[in-house]
Amino acid sequence: MTLDDLAATHALAFDIDRPWSAHEFASLRAQRGTLLCGDAKSFVLGRVIMDEAEILTVATAPDHRRQGLARNAIAAFCNLAQCSGAATVFLEVAADNAAAIALYTALGFGQVGQRRAYYDRENGEAVDALVLRRTLTP
Repeated sequence: MTLDDLAATHALAFDIDRPWSAHEFASLRAQRGTLLCGDAKSFVLGRVIMDEAEILTVATAPDHRRQGLARNAIAAFCNLAQCSGAATVFLEVAADNAAAIALYTALGFGQVGQRRAYYDRENGEAVDALVLRRTLTP
């Protein structure tokens, strides 16, 4: 999967928020501890630092949603993060993203925090970010 593939899928998946560019993906991929799971249809990009993992983004192309691809990519990420020494995984999700929240909850993530007005929207109304965590069990 190329950096352009990542950027293209991200652009399709994020029509409300600003999608990430190939340059931004390149910068993240160059960082130590970065993990990428999935394929050009659906992927998870995150990183492991010490005993914590952070999912930075999950993106699925709209015509490939509801096929279990994101679920599989997140599960693969969690397994790889655990093999890399992580005991917990964190992520942020927009409070108005009901589908993603349902997926993360089904995968064992629970809310541990909230960031008020974190996501700017084009219509001017900012949306809270929910901070979710999942404990990785051996």
